[in-house]
Amino acid sequence: MTAKKLAFHEDARERIRRGVETLAEAVKVTLGPRGRTVVLEREFGPPQIVNSGVVVARAIELEDRFENMGAQLLREVAARTSESAGDGTTTATVLAHQMVQEGLKYLAAGMNPMDLKRGMEQAIERVVAELKAMAQPCATAQEIAHVAAISANNDSSIGDLVARAMDKVGRDGAVSIEDGSGMTSELEVVEGMQFDRGFLSAYFINEAEKQSCVLEEPAVLLCDQKLSTVQDLVPLLEAASKAGAPLLVVAEEVEADALATLVVNSIRGVLRTCAVKAPGFGDRRKAMLQDIALMTGGQVLSAELGVSLEKATFEHLGRARRVVVDKDSTTIVGGAGDRERIRQRIESLKAERREATSDYDREKLDERIAKLAGGVAVIKVGAATETELKERKLRVEDALHATRAAVEEGVVPGGGVALVRARKALQGLATGNLDEDSGVKIVARALEEPLRRIVLNAAQEPSIVLDRVEASPERAFGYNAARCEYGDLVEMGVIDPAKVTRLALQNAGSIASLILTVDCLIAEAPRKETERAGSLAAAREME
Repeated sequence: MTAKKLAFHEDARERIRRGVETLAEAVKVTLGPRGRTVVLEREFGPPQIVNSGVVVARAIELEDRFENMGAQLLREVAARTSESAGDGTTTATVLAHQMVQEGLKYLAAGMNPMDLKRGMEQAIERVVAELKAMAQPCATAQEIAHVAAISANNDSSIGDLVARAMDKVGRDGAVSIEDGSGMTSELEVVEGMQFDRGFLSAYFINEAEKQSCVLEEPAVLLCDQKLSTVQDLVPLLEAASKAGAPLLVVAEEVEADALATLVVNSIRGVLRTCAVKAPGFGDRRKAMLQDIALMTGGQVLSAELGVSLEKATFEHLGRARRVVVDKDSTTIVGGAGDRERIRQRIESLKAERREATSDYDREKLDERIAKLAGGVAVIKVGAATETELKERKLRVEDALHATRAAVEEGVVPGGGVALVRARKALQGLATGNLDEDSGVKIVARALEEPLRRIVLNAAQEPSIVLDRVEASPERAFGYNAARCEYGDLVEMGVIDPAKVTRLALQNAGSIASLILTVDCLIAEAPRKETERAGSLAAAREME
């Protein structure tokens, strides 16, 4: 076992604080319509310019191990928020940083960290309820465009693209983001579908930033049985390799040696592959596989249908222009299926729906019809340079996630105003415990920090703006940092998804309250040069 180094009490908290501070300072400069950008060094290629909090957070590793612990704990706030909401990562980081700062002051005054944590939890629960009550439905295309534009750093062209994409394929439809070939971004709707099954192993990931697997021009193997042995796959793997096509495997289950073979081929670069569990259960799974086969122009390998896995050839596989797989879903773009046959299947399903007697059957048939008829909206992002392209794609992705969140739980006034207004839920909240009351105060102070930071990034005085916002009785009155003017933020289109704001606060409070309870840090002790030299000498003697 390697030696460890430890830090205790005030020293531990100070080292954690420095790490939190370092990461927060790098992330919070990106907040708001006038937020700055961050340049990331890359091992290969030109530096990357980003305006995304979670991308900045992921790039940070500190030399001091204890300080790095603080940075990584704060990074977890951004990662959790990105995973659950897809946006709001910078807001969550700013909130958590302020809670830690305020909490450490109370700890220095001798207050109990566990009581502070309980007080913070009670306060956040109250504020979340207030945010939910404040939310208004996001129903129109204009509102969707406003949400998308705000999330894309106030880029109205991106907002319009995302709104049009959602209008074409529906609020729950599949939207894919690709590199464009020119300077301008454009929207295209193609044959394709999305289903709620993700990759069976994280080793298939080839897009680290998005935590997804992207296959270009892949072959699609569809099978209604379990694949567990290498022999099940070798002939088709060899055929795909000869054809120079990546391989997507969709089966009832892919396990043991079969899964290991696919993973090894991907890792070694022999053949890019990905394995996905077939959607649905029982007869519905078989029907969904048939729909995917129709969409991709392939056949389901099934003994019942007379095409067994042993007799299958490359011609039995489907094809697609592109497939994107993440941990939760699979999106097939540009399937090679015959459009007339797809249209006939849709008409057949509609007739079947009219004959259905149960709401459940009708609901499932509606899902299948929507997947076949809806297609996939492809946003092709254009830019002048590769660096600009990457930055714009990140903003489009943020905008898409934000609009989905807005449709799900509604919208609240943006610009940090919703959190400031939600502080009224804490008025009169007395826990009967002085330390817990201090936990409430920690949250109350943190709620104003996103607004302060947005204003500061716009080169204005935060305290003056905050005082004027709080003095107004109007719920939506706030400061539009993009225009540097006050007014009704909802009318101006400055709105945020309620879900994003809620999750940013909850995730920030969860991590910050845990950081405040830390009293000991343990990390690997760096080996001294003398120890290394001694180890080498001992090794030579043994030889």
